[in-house]
Amino acid sequence: MGNTLLVEREGGVVTLTMNRPEKMNSFSLELLKEFGDVLGELAYDSSLQCVIITGAGEKAFCAGADLAERATMNETEVKKTVATIRRTMDLVENLPAPTIAAINGFAFGGGLEIALACDIRLISENAKVGLTETSLAIIPGAGGTQRLPRIIGKAKAKELIFTARRISGDDAVEVGLASKCVPQEQLLDEARSFAAEIAKNGPVALRMAKRAIDKGMEMDLASGLAFESSCYEIIVPTEDRVEGLKAFKEKRPPVYKGR
Repeated sequence: MGNTLLVEREGGVVTLTMNRPEKMNSFSLELLKEFGDVLGELAYDSSLQCVIITGAGEKAFCAGADLAERATMNETEVKKTVATIRRTMDLVENLPAPTIAAINGFAFGGGLEIALACDIRLISENAKVGLTETSLAIIPGAGGTQRLPRIIGKAKAKELIFTARRISGDDAVEVGLASKCVPQEQLLDEARSFAAEIAKNGPVALRMAKRAIDKGMEMDLASGLAFESSCYEIIVPTEDRVEGLKAFKEKRPPVYKGR
């Protein structure tokens, strides 16, 4: 494992830190490879309860693609790199466990797109975010045109993408892009507090709730309700469900095992 992606684990919570602060944590090929390797492993980790994604340093969460590296590529290499970035976002979105983006600074282009692929976004007061691709005569190519409107609505997403506007942390909360804006020095603690609140709950239930929401939102209501029912049926025979009821009856914290 290289050092462009730092991996820390505390219990069932894993923190992934993009570690290229001198390059505003932009996506190099090395960083993308490390992301792919780590996310591939986490996808099969049954003890995983929450993942936090953030950036190193005080300036940037992620500035998107490494444009200096991109400038050395031919057209075919550019297409391959964009496809790799898109796959990385999909891996984040498809993690069974809940994910939190702790946006600690600038998040432009692909940097914002990886945050959009997370379930929850927290943002620092010093952050600026935006899908700025149209200012470079391209479009968001790693899910931005699809995920942003699903999160904040079509009209507002068009406004931000068409103008390539960069907005503040407070504005990100106002439009529904982020859940909370906090001082930068408090951001990681806030993310860990969110993660701890999530991690105390049943791991299988968390995964099924995430699956029911994500897949159900792509269906009509009747189909979504049927899918929710199928997710619930998976939970019924689990040890954790029995433990939850037993702990409630005995007035004690439950001890969940993810099975």
